[in-house]
Amino acid sequence: MKRLVLAWAVTAAVATAIAVAVIGSLGNGLTGTSTHVLSGDEVRAALATVTARAVVTPSASPSPTSQDTLLRSRGGTVIASCDGDRVTLRSWSPSQGYSVDSVKPGPAREAKVEFEPDEGEDVELTIFCVSGRPEARVH
Repeated sequence: MKRLVLAWAVTAAVATAIAVAVIGSLGNGLTGTSTHVLSGDEVRAALATVTARAVVTPSASPSPTSQDTLLRSRGGTVIASCDGDRVTLRSWSPSQGYSVDSVKPGPAREAKVEFEPDEGEDVELTIFCVSGRPEARVH
């Protein structure tokens, strides 16, 4: 009986060591994390690089530099940037209850994202550049 308990204990210890090694090799160990928590100043600096505005709101003023712009719709959000008259979608994320049906990310004169709801009509965004800034039409 003692040998059986000892064999079980050794097997459990080896299995635990292997599991910890595998989890550690995936990037995050059990005793620590590889993520970096942003400070308040870092969050403000990161947010300052993204211009947030509604999709249907026209651009306030043209910007001579290429800058990522956050475009919102009921179907989801898109981050886009312009290089001259060519738009590139940097990322897109559906709203809750929606999924992404199709994406044409560019770079092109027009980029498109179609958000599909669980129920109801799709929301299609056509993004293009106006004076060097991304704008969107909602269909």
